[in-house]
Amino acid sequence: MSDTRSPVLQPEAAAPVAAPRPRLLGARTAAAAAAGLVLLALPFYLDRFWLQAGLFAIAAAIGAIGLNLLTGATGQLSMGHGFFLAVGAYGYCALAGDGSTAGGHTLVGLGLPSWLAAVLAVGLAGAAGGIFSPIAGRLRGAYLGIATLALIFIGQHVLFNATSVTGGFNGREVEPLSLFGLTFDDTETVIAAVPFQSAEKLWYVGLAALLCGALFARGVLRGRPGRAMNALRDHSIAAGVMGVPVARYRAAVFVLSSMYAGLAGVLLALVFQRTVPDYFGMVLSLEYLAMIVIGGLGTVAGAVVGAVFVSLLPQLLTRYSDALPLVSAPGTGGVSPGEASRYLYGAAVVVAVLFLPGGLTGITRIVRARTRTTPPKERT
Repeated sequence: MSDTRSPVLQPEAAAPVAAPRPRLLGARTAAAAAAGLVLLALPFYLDRFWLQAGLFAIAAAIGAIGLNLLTGATGQLSMGHGFFLAVGAYGYCALAGDGSTAGGHTLVGLGLPSWLAAVLAVGLAGAAGGIFSPIAGRLRGAYLGIATLALIFIGQHVLFNATSVTGGFNGREVEPLSLFGLTFDDTETVIAAVPFQSAEKLWYVGLAALLCGALFARGVLRGRPGRAMNALRDHSIAAGVMGVPVARYRAAVFVLSSMYAGLAGVLLALVFQRTVPDYFGMVLSLEYLAMIVIGGLGTVAGAVVGAVFVSLLPQLLTRYSDALPLVSAPGTGGVSPGEASRYLYGAAVVVAVLFLPGGLTGITRIVRARTRTTPPKERT
């Protein structure tokens, strides 16, 4: 009887494993660490103007991240972002204020600890977004944009007429932040022979708030909620068929975006040291839309880059107006820095829409994609 057993298979020689493509994770980590150290050291070298400009950019970046979650990631157009910044700013003033008298009328002030007032002001902005969220959950596109635009008109009316809370046209003073026994006011605290005042102290508060907000938003976008938000943006009907609760997600993202705006409003109030109703108008909301379009829709980095560009541009033009052609101080016959910055915003938005759909951050993705697809040169 013949042997029908199958022959023993000899193991084949293992194929040589290709060397893994070198990754840039270590380089990126080193670059991020270096950038962090530079940011931490800036208060020791920059003067007050640049620190305040940087704080405005940080506050704008926090608010832009929230708007990018709503508009860039979920596809919900909002033109009332400035309203929720005002809720955060004036909410902090009313919660932390001591009820002083200004302009002939007594201001409302609960006198809460300033750190608690800041937290509650962010929650108050989220509550305002929650009140509006049923509308946000059912509207989309231009309809939601028009509905949120009404918030700006309502907010401006309230800010100018609710004088006991807002101080009216002249605004109201902002109570300085106190945290861990340290008061973030203009009282000098000498550190390494450098006098630290409010701008230097608030710099680290702003950096911490921006870092926490950016990491949280990044986690949301990279997780299951982010995939659901992108599905809503791309095709809401298909997302609903796949089991995504459309109205609930839209409402939740609107509340989250409002809380980011409230945090930005609190930080702006602390930097300005006085809240003024004129600042929280329609122009502010349009600037936030320009930030996320110029920087890149749907990404945290795009919100930060766009916020830095839009917030720093008018301040730089004001600083160097004497050295720039056609730009001069208001009332001198030339183009004011504010007008010039808006012209540049408009041009940047047009360029981003026509040629850079991914915004400024999309340039890096294009460069990385081209470097990956470029074949290496053959050795001779």
